[in-house]
Amino acid sequence: MALPKQRHSKARGRRRRTHWKISSGNLIPCPQCKQPKLGHRVCPVCGYYKGKQVIEIKVKEKKKKAR
Repeated sequence: MALPKQRHSKARGRRRRTHWKISSGNLIPCPQCKQPKLGHRVCPVCGYYKGKQVIEIKVKEKKKKAR
């Protein structure tokens, strides 16, 4: 098994890893509500997937200030 003769510095290792970047997911418009969503996932805004409602989205009620 190959072993390094000398230790590589932290900077050298980090320089090598500069291209390891995470890419953002491809957003597509939801066919129902036209909001951007990740592909092959249920829409978080309307709850539809492939034209069928899969989950029911609850709407939060706004609180009124009592004086």
